[in-house]
Amino acid sequence: FAHEAASMAVLDIVTYPDPRLRENTFDVEEVDDGIRELVRDLTDTMYAHNGAGIAAIQVGRMERIFLIDGKVAGGDEDSEPVVFINPKIIAQSGGDDLGEEGCLSFPGVFVDVKRPRQARVRAMNVAGEMFEIEGDELLGRALQHEHDHLTGRLLIDMVGLVKKEMIKRKMKRWHTQQEREESA
Repeated sequence: FAHEAASMAVLDIVTYPDPRLRENTFDVEEVDDGIRELVRDLTDTMYAHNGAGIAAIQVGRMERIFLIDGKVAGGDEDSEPVVFINPKIIAQSGGDDLGEEGCLSFPGVFVDVKRPRQARVRAMNVAGEMFEIEGDELLGRALQHEHDHLTGRLLIDMVGLVKKEMIKRKMKRWHTQQEREESA
């Protein structure tokens, strides 16, 4: 008998300054097996890198999809990640809040970013059903951060010139380190 193993696929993360992070994303027309497989791969990749969220563009895919860790989205430790297909931010409120953000595409970089405290997002889930979620604090921040990826907006775009230079230097060192490890 054919036994279908749950195949884990941890995909490579696209890191800054890779130009793919700035490409245009497109709406998913239909949630098919290919999209469901992409969502599984994104889940595996997000957890393998201890991410709180991940967007498809971060693995070089241009579909408008992102995931948020289930616990960040208000669930418990074992909650499945929340999947957002063709998401739209429909409301932002609560005044601006400064908070530290990291990003899988900027390994080891953590900077303070000012964002509206709350965000409301409408999206489709993997069953093809529309839903809305509203979040403040960490969830609100994660929703906006991941949504930014779908519009080519990155962490480095949200900080001043001094921080931009610091991030560029840090990423250059990170890439140099990766090349050394690969050639060792």
